[in-house]
Amino acid sequence: MEMVAYIKEKRAPGFTRVHKPVPEHLVDDEVLIKVLATSICGTDVHIYEWNEWSQNRIKPPVTAGHELAGVVIKIGPKVTKVSVGDIVSAETHIVCHTCEFCQRGEYHLCENTKILGVDTDGCFAEYVKVPDYNLIVNKTKTDPRYLSIQEPLGNAVHTMMHFPIKDKTVAVVGCGPIGLMGVDIAKALGAKKIIAVEVNEYRIEFAKRLGADVVINPIKEDVIKRVLEETGHEGVDVVTEFSGNKGAIEAAFKYIKRGGKMSMLGIGDGKINIDFSNDVVFKGVSIYGVVGRLMFKTWEQIQELISSGKLHLDKIVTHVYRLDQMEEAMAIMRSGNSGKVVLIP
Repeated sequence: MEMVAYIKEKRAPGFTRVHKPVPEHLVDDEVLIKVLATSICGTDVHIYEWNEWSQNRIKPPVTAGHELAGVVIKIGPKVTKVSVGDIVSAETHIVCHTCEFCQRGEYHLCENTKILGVDTDGCFAEYVKVPDYNLIVNKTKTDPRYLSIQEPLGNAVHTMMHFPIKDKTVAVVGCGPIGLMGVDIAKALGAKKIIAVEVNEYRIEFAKRLGADVVINPIKEDVIKRVLEETGHEGVDVVTEFSGNKGAIEAAFKYIKRGGKMSMLGIGDGKINIDFSNDVVFKGVSIYGVVGRLMFKTWEQIQELISSGKLHLDKIVTHVYRLDQMEEAMAIMRSGNSGKVVLIP
């Protein structure tokens, strides 16, 4: 039996639509999933555009895509975690279970991690094969198009919930799709004041609709001055960094409060210059680097938030396309004028 899939076929920009065999041969712990919905990640855009990171990491041919919701249609002989018929999503970090970090239960730090759709065949396809350990059974009746964005939602949850933000002043730096999720989470968790930092006008308005109290465009305003004005010249309690932008990160160290917390997900290209003594040591700042999701604490937090009804996933997902409309979906994602973009096989 064959299926439609989008693959990185060669070392060049773009994806190729192909027909390839359904991965029906399963080893002991593998599960075959019929994909109900898959969403596009910034990583997928990088692979599509064939940027420097992709050139150093991707080994074509590989089926792209890693964010999904689907139904289990076949299980390997030793699978016990899921059953045929379950609606599942996937933790996309496939870990070794043997390294120092896995032995300590810090699976998100596994030194041998393989990523679905990056190192192994992914879910921009009608079917995908995933180890049962990585699957999360969805117990709600939420639409699969929203269930498909739980993996990136997990990045936002991990970033926003590492430090307490209830009744705190929080800066959300960078309002791409995951940063927008961060705004939504901050609102749901009862942050006292949400200050978003973003340059894209579409996403500035989006952040406001999701509950940001203040949105600052650093192209038009002095971010440090404005944040200090908004916080009585004390600075923000918690910075959540989604942009990876050198200037934005450097500015955040100037407006973070004494004793403040900084949770950093964004990945930058250049070196960051900070006054380490004055802006970190003497301020008593705590910095946390966010790697994926805590396996599986973050997933429990995700499901609690979804069940609470306080998130607005219907707003976060702004565009839905058929899988064979990949080019149109990629174009809107690359434009910056979208939230999450979902594909339906």
